[in-house]
Amino acid sequence: MIFVTRFAPSPTGPLHLGHAFSAITAHDMARAAGGRFLLRIEDIDRARARPEWEAAIFEDLAWLGLSWDGPVMRQSTRLPAYRAALAHLWDLGLLYPCTCTRRDILSALDAPQEGVTLGPDGPVYPGTCRTVARDGPMPGDAVLRLDMARALRRIGDAVTFIETGVGPDGQSGRITVPQADLLAGVGDVVLARRDMGTSYHLAVVTDDAAQGVTHVVRGQDLFEATAIHRVLQALLDAPAPTYCHHRLIRDAAGKRLAKRDDARAIRTYRAEGATPADIRRMVGL
Repeated sequence: MIFVTRFAPSPTGPLHLGHAFSAITAHDMARAAGGRFLLRIEDIDRARARPEWEAAIFEDLAWLGLSWDGPVMRQSTRLPAYRAALAHLWDLGLLYPCTCTRRDILSALDAPQEGVTLGPDGPVYPGTCRTVARDGPMPGDAVLRLDMARALRRIGDAVTFIETGVGPDGQSGRITVPQADLLAGVGDVVLARRDMGTSYHLAVVTDDAAQGVTHVVRGQDLFEATAIHRVLQALLDAPAPTYCHHRLIRDAAGKRLAKRDDARAIRTYRAEGATPADIRRMVGL
């Protein structure tokens, strides 16, 4: 089996040192294994994606000395594939439309009988719309949530994945996530947003399968989302990649870098005369 990794940035701002660390790590792992390093542009957020930022991604990666194999995949061209995956889950009775606003959800969670639990996507949804009828064709422009309880009953087993890196609490090796933890700590996640036609979780699982990614290399901030992705892979009959979550690059105050932190943007260091070797040293490589 060929070793395949990918780097999947969103063109919504400049790449910073954290992106450089993730891209270099995935690239070097693939090259060391004689495998393939792929580039995917995650541009489903059309309101924020900009062609100039996409061009800057290509420029920064090339400057770092990274090369990718094959054509670049763009999520904006993949909407039919996401729609097909959603239709499959709908036909299985695992999705339901949701009309709740963020305020509705927070109001429901503020009720005395409800507790606020934070999951990978924020407050765990209280299930307000779970009883909405699911017969008939799948809605064309609606928020669609995964009925996690039904999904887990269909899977039947605990959710597991192989971690070759390290999670935020030192997790490594074969990771097992009990179904009860998914119900209580993740809940009915959104798989299609009204303005996107998909979501990060659905798109990343569908795209990794389409690109034949065998090793997902990404930051520890996405470790908790891996159980969601394993559920979707099982439901969609997609292969299960090996995961390698790596440490995050933080600022002097210990805060994870964000795209708005232009002071640590790769382009800023380039303008100041830094070399690709300097960037590797800055991120501890």
